[in-house]
Amino acid sequence: MALGRAGLALPLLLPRRPAGSGTAAAAGSPQPPGAVVRVPWALRQRLQRGAQRRRREQREAAAPRSGKLLLRSRRPELSQPRWQTVGRWEQPPLVSAGWKHRKAYGDYFQLEPSQQAAPAVQALPAEGGQGPTFAELGLQPALLAGLERLSIGRPTAVQRLAIPALRRGRSALCAAETGSGKTLAYLLPLLERLLGRPEAPAAEAAAGPAAPRGLVVLPSRELAAQVGAVAAALCAPAGLAVRGLTGGGAAGGLRRQLRAPPPGPAVLLGTPGALREALRRRFLALERLRWMVLDEADSLMDESFTELLEEILAHAPLAAGAPGPAGPDEERTQVVVVGATFPAGLSETLAKFTDVGRFVTLSTQSLHRLPPHVQQKFVRLKGRDKLPELLQLLKERPSSGGAVLIFCNSASTVNWLGYILDDHRIKHLRLQGQMSAAARAGIFASFQKGDVSVLVCTDLASRGLDTSSVQLVVNYDFPDTLQDYLHRAGRVGRVGSKAPGAVVSFVTHRWDVDLVRKIETAARKRTGLPGMDSINKPSPNAG
Repeated sequence: MALGRAGLALPLLLPRRPAGSGTAAAAGSPQPPGAVVRVPWALRQRLQRGAQRRRREQREAAAPRSGKLLLRSRRPELSQPRWQTVGRWEQPPLVSAGWKHRKAYGDYFQLEPSQQAAPAVQALPAEGGQGPTFAELGLQPALLAGLERLSIGRPTAVQRLAIPALRRGRSALCAAETGSGKTLAYLLPLLERLLGRPEAPAAEAAAGPAAPRGLVVLPSRELAAQVGAVAAALCAPAGLAVRGLTGGGAAGGLRRQLRAPPPGPAVLLGTPGALREALRRRFLALERLRWMVLDEADSLMDESFTELLEEILAHAPLAAGAPGPAGPDEERTQVVVVGATFPAGLSETLAKFTDVGRFVTLSTQSLHRLPPHVQQKFVRLKGRDKLPELLQLLKERPSSGGAVLIFCNSASTVNWLGYILDDHRIKHLRLQGQMSAAARAGIFASFQKGDVSVLVCTDLASRGLDTSSVQLVVNYDFPDTLQDYLHRAGRVGRVGSKAPGAVVSFVTHRWDVDLVRKIETAARKRTGLPGMDSINKPSPNAG
């Protein structure tokens, strides 16, 4: 039986071995001419039906899928429409399944937006509206005036969740997707607590070390400056002094940064290195601290910050019975840990200094999920093809297309790529952690103002920074972890962005493919990314 060019089953004619040929036939004795064995009719019909079925499946796969797509592939048969669902235990066919083979270069797939607005600003289903206003959440008029100065309208999902809980003085783990408004979610209720308990100026405040009542610890100078600007706008109508402590200079610079009218700064924002230096030099005291925020917790728990953070926590009145402003019988300093992803060692670190059993967990429904309103494209490329692909992407992009963030995995790649862009006369800025404080000062602020629309950076710019003007993120180097991918993708489609934006990722290494397969599987199943599926409340017995 054989298949013709059109795939039809044809009779298969086989020479019939003569009876009794035995060894002679095996030795190559001639066969009688014209003797054949015909394939049975039923078998021919079954083979013909199978060929017809395969041709029909190929036509259906080649035809465009009906309806809008959730995932668009270069190979149409692997595209997935929105209406198609994949079971929890089902393994869907993946575009990236064969991407470790050299023949996969040039292949791609694209996650299409399934909604227009960011999840953080979606209306509450139960209320059928936009949810409560800031005034209805019980905030004081001074804070409402500050929000008006910032042109902030209604609260987002994480703000509706966190403000009532934090106003009650509870320590909390606050987790929400990137770009959802976490800064206001913790600043508003904590500033409300300070306004509810004003303190008179102390006579010794001018001569002694600065003693703030609120402390926000942040991993970078750029993020400290950004959050400080928001805090200053909120505190100005209430008359609360806000100071930022970011180091990068001599001891006299630390003292000047802490200088404020009596009774000193009410709120202090600082990086771990600068805060530890100020504590060691006794420019700073934390005995009056009423609350402490650890913002971007996964970055603060990096091994480069762990020792610094533990020394800061040791100076704060966190443990039960410790002397502090609330008195020995009242609840200790309120601790709020904030982030889009939480590191594994967080529970053990907190348990060394505070009663972790009193923490509450505040998390949004979209936590650890791919942004559903952002287009995300993954392209399999050879390493030598990344630069031409990037240059073509930048040169074809219209001048009105918004700002562009280009992420690299190392400072050396940032510098090298910057030289290439200079050669092609593409105006850009560079930002990476090995720059001096003087070199980094003002770079991100200039990018935010729109002076330059292209920023080449490391993951230093992927945490917390407000990038509402960015409409394209390019992962020139694919991120090392799924957490890093979420943070980078969260630079577009933020609350306040004019357009949802897009993410383009260049996939070059075999180990990159492993992460892409996890992302593609989560997208097809509409689930969170693996390994980050829950936030574990710290155990009281930890440590």
